[in-house]
Amino acid sequence: MSVETKGRPVRGSASEMSEFALPNDANILGTLFGGKVMALVDLAGSLAAVRHARCPVVTASIDYMTFLHPIHIGQLVILRSQVNRVFRTSMEVGVKVFVEDLRTRDVKHTSSAYLTFVAIDRAGNRVPIDPVVPETEAELRRFEDAGERRRMRLEMKAKTRDNGA
Repeated sequence: MSVETKGRPVRGSASEMSEFALPNDANILGTLFGGKVMALVDLAGSLAAVRHARCPVVTASIDYMTFLHPIHIGQLVILRSQVNRVFRTSMEVGVKVFVEDLRTRDVKHTSSAYLTFVAIDRAGNRVPIDPVVPETEAELRRFEDAGERRRMRLEMKAKTRDNGA
């Protein structure tokens, strides 16, 4: 498979953000609500998408998420995101969530997700996005895998429409 050579490198979209897990965002067990983690994932994903597209973006979909480890109050939540592939007006962004215990310096991968963002103009119309250029083997693998994930998303979208859901 040939990869488009015109465009912007994946590294140009790479973003990292971090935030403390605070009591207002936690359940009675002292762990971060899953919905809070999902909101942070959406924000981190949009950072990478805007850095690549250089225009407003909206979230079109979020693939499923699993929560591998709890995030406790006082721990640092670290989110890393990057554009995996651009299709025309949409792009897939991968986000990884880590938790760091600042006392022990222990870092654990807690969640991952793939999101689809669509680039829009001020009137809300879709606009084309420059391609993303993978430069490493890992980026090329994610680029190729994104095509298969997109195919599955489009199939699911068609089934949802057909079922009237």
